[in-house]
Amino acid sequence: MRLVMNEPVEGMEGPYRRRWWALLVLCLSLLIIVMANTALTVAAPAMTEDLGLSSADLQWVIDGYTVPYAALMLLLGAIGDKYSRRGALVLGLVVFAGGAVSGYLADSSSAVIAARAVMGVGAALIMPATLSLLAATFPRAERAKAITLWTATAGLAIAAGPLVAGALLENHGWSSSFLINVPVAAVAIVGALVLVPPSKAGHHDRIDHVGGLLSVVWIGALVYMIIEGPHFGWGPKAIGAAVVAAVALLAFVLWELRHPHPVLDVRRFTDRRFAGSNLAVALFFLAVFGAFYYLTQHLQFVLGHDALDTGLRMLPLAGAVFVGSALTAYLTPRVGMRWTVTAGMVGGTAALALLTQVDSTSSYGDFVAPLVVLGVAIGLALSPCTDAIMGALPESELGVGGAVNDTSLELGGSLGIAILGSLLGTSYSDHLGDAASGSGLPAGTLATAQDSVGAGYAVAQGVADKARQLGEQAAQTTDPQQAAQLRAQAAQLAENARNMADSVGSSFADAVAHTSLVGAVVLGVGTVLVAVLLPGKGTPAPAEAEAEEGAGRERERSEVR
Repeated sequence: MRLVMNEPVEGMEGPYRRRWWALLVLCLSLLIIVMANTALTVAAPAMTEDLGLSSADLQWVIDGYTVPYAALMLLLGAIGDKYSRRGALVLGLVVFAGGAVSGYLADSSSAVIAARAVMGVGAALIMPATLSLLAATFPRAERAKAITLWTATAGLAIAAGPLVAGALLENHGWSSSFLINVPVAAVAIVGALVLVPPSKAGHHDRIDHVGGLLSVVWIGALVYMIIEGPHFGWGPKAIGAAVVAAVALLAFVLWELRHPHPVLDVRRFTDRRFAGSNLAVALFFLAVFGAFYYLTQHLQFVLGHDALDTGLRMLPLAGAVFVGSALTAYLTPRVGMRWTVTAGMVGGTAALALLTQVDSTSSYGDFVAPLVVLGVAIGLALSPCTDAIMGALPESELGVGGAVNDTSLELGGSLGIAILGSLLGTSYSDHLGDAASGSGLPAGTLATAQDSVGAGYAVAQGVADKARQLGEQAAQTTDPQQAAQLRAQAAQLAENARNMADSVGSSFADAVAHTSLVGAVVLGVGTVLVAVLLPGKGTPAPAEAEAEEGAGRERERSEVR
């Protein structure tokens, strides 16, 4: 048996014998690039304290990964199609691991942001390559099942990230959340070379570099605007990015319509299956990433769970994703993707609706049902959409198909964190301002507490620490009158600290409920749009229809001869 797998699937007589092992490698590669984002949600507090990050620094630590990741996928997917999909995967894993090592060694905010950006470039190579290699390796009859397992892996990574990071943070620093990626990437590289067959487009013309560069500009500018505007205000940077995104998008569409071999044939968005699937992915992950953003904060700050406990409490979501994926494999062939995807989006809307009941008395038990429903919904909705997007493109554009799917996912996730995260922050600030209006806190201190739920609890803790100091001072004072005064002040401050902590918790819970209501409305409206767009059962995908038409023409020519 040869050490490196060099025989393309196209040259084999039957299906590749070790294709399910190859899928394991692709899923492992997917796992680490999704976990790179979700793990940061529990590592961020320790990183903030150690490096003294400002809120702006922390935001760009998170989004320094997202911008290159989203912007480069379409161009790099096309390059992988032309030259080597497996080569793109291996190169991406090397770049990703290099960025992870840099993040482990980083000792400043700028170094962490740069490391995250390098990891984002690696992820932009990996993500479309995993889908294109999956589609190239598996025969069409098995592709839906393989995509279902790929989707389940993505759902698992959403919950596994906080769990792994939490376990590491029990005995190690935040930098360990970077280093854990390196051995996993090394295993994936070896597995890719040994188990994944090489693949590239059989017939691929010159790459549309202009279209590819325009895609980088408009997607990058759009993601930058999504991050900058809601979090830092609609100043010149955000408005400038919006203008650049609009102009570059228009130029991209016009160029692609005129180019004989575009990097992405934008006419495909006139197909209801393709357009509806992309809309479903974007809207669904807007809700999922937004909800995940504030649920992890609620578990950590309001309910007081540490990083590991938070990860453990997200596991119902991961298990439910597998249940939803199994249901997808059963339901889609029987009722069609429209009903399966719609059911998933209805489930996602229901999960957000359940979160509108969150209040200051809510315990973890109140979050279990929303997590389970959301997990099942992910499994139901994502697999059929991904399969439809990949099925809409010919074999020569599988990398582009994977990039389109993943770009929709990333844009939706970025919008979810930006829009719902911004709404959450505003709602929390307003509720806390009302709740603490008679607390006697200085305006500057109250403004600090309104910045975030973590800052709010830090302010309450500061007041409690001052009360404790006064109590200790009273115990050491020999003058009874002075000691009584100090004890009275300490008791009053302790009461203020408890009231402040209660106000922070109730304000954040109210903000979660309010934000969930908005998310449910957005996803509910999107569900109706997707249900209208998606075709009914039995409608073939464009690529399948083209293949059947070509086969028909070939049969006619044979009969004539």
